Amino acid sequence: MSKVFEYYSKVGGAFGPSGREDRVREVIAAIAADHCDNIQTDTLGSLICHKKGTGENRKKIMFAAHMDSIGLVATCIDEKGFIRFSQIGGLPWRDLINIQVQFANGTRGVISYEEKTDWKDMNISHLFIDTGAKDRDSVKVRVGDFAVYCAQPFEQDGVICGPYMDNRIGCVSLLLAMEQLPETVQDDLYFVFTVQEEVGLRGAGPAAFAIEPDIGIAVDVTDTGDLPEHQYPMDCHMGQGPAIKILDSAVICSPEIVRALDETAAKNEIPFQHEILQFGGTDTAMLQKTAMGALAGAISVPTRFIHSPSEMCSVSDIEQTAELIAAYAAETH
Repeated sequence: MSKVFEYYSKVGGAFGPSGREDRVREVIAAIAADHCDNIQTDTLGSLICHKKGTGENRKKIMFAAHMDSIGLVATCIDEKGFIRFSQIGGLPWRDLINIQVQFANGTRGVISYEEKTDWKDMNISHLFIDTGAKDRDSVKVRVGDFAVYCAQPFEQDGVICGPYMDNRIGCVSLLLAMEQLPETVQDDLYFVFTVQEEVGLRGAGPAAFAIEPDIGIAVDVTDTGDLPEHQYPMDCHMGQGPAIKILDSAVICSPEIVRALDETAAKNEIPFQHEILQFGGTDTAMLQKTAMGALAGAISVPTRFIHSPSEMCSVSDIEQTAELIAAYAAETH
């Protein structure tokens, strides 16, 4: 078992849909405690880990990875015990049929659909969760309870697969990078594990407002263009190194940061590629425009099947992402 998979099993295995990140935060804080000078949790719930710099003209550099995941919330329970639900974040309904989910209290169920509904008319309102309960009173779930995918992760042939690589694998990358840092660094480093990214990039803004970083770098996953007959052409491939973001639908990264990350990767012989994400955005946008703003960039882990219960990425990509973060953080800026 790789250390990547070991950390992913811990961090990814913690219950943590948007707005319910407490368990994930506890796991991350326990791992991060030995590698920073202080840890605090802001009012919204983001975890801020600070490693103090020793430089005379030190800058504030903020690395951010969101720890929340997509999920679902029970909205109605009928007399037969079937649970209707709504989405938390971008939940593609086609990935939900006949999959298992688990609520915070451990109750598990299977998502199914109204079979008489024409497939072309199907949407999330035609789906329901079956926990096997015989009636409403037997269901151990209440309206308002949150649930997440319940899928068994695995490591095989240099890849890991499982739910919520987005973005627990970004969190793992930050933790691995923190372990690789020298005892002293020149700049003030802030490793921030943010909340509620999946529902509108909500956690990164308040954290950045409090820190007021000079440089902000988000760490997240990105789509790949290496699957057969991919609908949207994208020159980003699993197993070819971390992807340095150029732009996505929410941000155009600062050219200075793109260039600096490119140079750091090249100098340390870390393979890398560039990312242009046509759809979706990350915490990068909030780091760039909060308060007086910051020079902003992002490092992404190429990931297949994003937002499904079986996301997949390369162990080497994750290790090299951590290596790039650590190398950049150790430099004087």
